[in-house]
Amino acid sequence: MNKICIKGPSKLIGDIKISGSKNSVLPILILSLFLDGEVIIKNVPNIFDVNIVIKLLIYIGSKIEYSNSTYYINNKFINTSSIPYEFASKIRASIWIIAPLLYRFNCVNTFFPGGCSIGLRPIDLHIYALKKLGVLFELNNNIISAKINGSFFGSIINLNKISVGATITSISAAILAEGTTIIKNSSKEPEVIDVINFLNMLGANIIGAGTNEIKVIGKKKLNNIGKSYYIPFDRIETGTFLIAAAISRGNITCENVKFDRLKIVLNKLKNTGASINVGNDFINLNMNSKRPKSVSLYTFPYPGFPTDMQPQFSILNSIGTGSSYIIENIFENRFTHVNELISMGANIIIKNNKIIFYGVNNLFGSIIEAKDLRSSISLVLAGSIAIGETIINNINYINRGYENIFSKLKSIGLNFKLFFD
Repeated sequence: MNKICIKGPSKLIGDIKISGSKNSVLPILILSLFLDGEVIIKNVPNIFDVNIVIKLLIYIGSKIEYSNSTYYINNKFINTSSIPYEFASKIRASIWIIAPLLYRFNCVNTFFPGGCSIGLRPIDLHIYALKKLGVLFELNNNIISAKINGSFFGSIINLNKISVGATITSISAAILAEGTTIIKNSSKEPEVIDVINFLNMLGANIIGAGTNEIKVIGKKKLNNIGKSYYIPFDRIETGTFLIAAAISRGNITCENVKFDRLKIVLNKLKNTGASINVGNDFINLNMNSKRPKSVSLYTFPYPGFPTDMQPQFSILNSIGTGSSYIIENIFENRFTHVNELISMGANIIIKNNKIIFYGVNNLFGSIIEAKDLRSSISLVLAGSIAIGETIINNINYINRGYENIFSKLKSIGLNFKLFFD
């Protein structure tokens, strides 16, 4: 599959069961390597990035069984700390394998991590944090060689930028360090909280989840073998489908979700004129056939508006009434969807990290190209409301983070065909 043809416009209506969180499950799967035995991970989404991580774990010796969105992982027989390029280069999450393999082997050889090209996304904060905990590095071209002399040791880590990835790296290396580690300016993201809850379940002693200072009291070993952890819902997938309802003047209910991780997104959607109903395990958005109002916002670390929702909200602002702007504060290159929207008739201007929208009545079908995960789904949303036929090339990106996405889109009324090479 490399392209999708969408015939619009469509009013999207229906119920969607939201999958487990991509941004939670990837580090959790990798950090299960700290446990010398079996762990059970439930509600795992069947997506490309998860499949790469599972293949990586199997390559280094994990014994893995799968049934009904649940992975049974036994890490008792890990046999190598050398990670091939074919794994490291495909996913950003590969950076997290350094700490657990250092714990097991005292040395690691891997490559710089890959993933979507949405900005520089350097690994300098990861390297800084690991060095503070006693790791020695050699960085040659695209190769990372790391080692420790016996064990990690506790330290004070001052992150000069709020980073989900570097916070997880810092925590993971500290859980089995000698002494106590303090991580300052740590990420408050729900996905970091999920990782902390998982590691504490395994026997770690991590304090301060959801705050900007995390304390990790080092343990000699994680001993809670055979425990199970349920991956919470994906808040980005949830927001994506709620926006789909808003832009199509439709009515969508997202199931298996909690509103508390989406407060700022829901507030912005309320400002568009949407009717939102929240229950114990669902969120419904009904536009009552109205055109949404455009809403200005800026992306910021949690509890701010998530950068992973910026491309989707750009579609809404493109066709919303009035003018608006989005300021992107996290990634400097998260605008790959903008030129594609302009080719569909959107009136958009980019000034540095600011996108300015002048809402148009309609978008029109065009031949466009997806360049990363979130732009791919945002362009599908654009195609759903465009008049005529929209062809999106490189649609494969969408499988990196959305489980059964085309079945879900079909169930709410999207009219499309997939084309395969």
